[in-house]
Amino acid sequence: MSEVINAQSLEVLKDASSQRFYVKDHHPENSTLLGFWVYLMSDCLIFAALFATHAVLGRSYAGGPSGAELFDLQLVAINTALLLISSITFGFAMLEAQKKHLGRALKWLGVTGVFGLGFLALELYEFAHLIHVGAGPQSSAAMSSFFTLVGTHGLHVLFGIVWLATLAVQLNKHGLTTENRRRLACLSMFWHFLDLIWIGVFSFVYLMGVLP
Repeated sequence: MSEVINAQSLEVLKDASSQRFYVKDHHPENSTLLGFWVYLMSDCLIFAALFATHAVLGRSYAGGPSGAELFDLQLVAINTALLLISSITFGFAMLEAQKKHLGRALKWLGVTGVFGLGFLALELYEFAHLIHVGAGPQSSAAMSSFFTLVGTHGLHVLFGIVWLATLAVQLNKHGLTTENRRRLACLSMFWHFLDLIWIGVFSFVYLMGVLP
């Protein structure tokens, strides 16, 4: 009798160990988007501190050339146009992704990346020119705050391009899965956030910097 009971107990344990439990929605989309919004708000605090620093130090040129003599507004305007157009092309990529057109979405992401690289190239050219004429970060407090603010934004753009390239590989490999669409939405928010910050940089740093 005891052997029969033990055999039945083993069968019950075996059946219990073979059971599998699945969680239908272990990673809700809303939680990811909310967390990313929190990250963007923390990034806003960083840029707010950098803007405040430049507001205090932006006129301290230490007897050197002022912003009116250093800044090339035509070049900056072209750079601004590149970044704003990249935001539009990213919007086209999102629209194509919603229509399940993977190939078209990837093409628009590629165009966005090209505009982003063009923006970085012009920004690096501007930095090199300023350093060449003796207006590097060490020349004055104003230029230190300028390079820190604009350079921090440029690093964010570079990170966005790396993220974009990585996501394009994931999309090409796995398609428009739920996870990839969520990642694409997060990158879209990040890219548009960079555009908003650059509008502030263009208005506050460059336009106000050329005022007498």
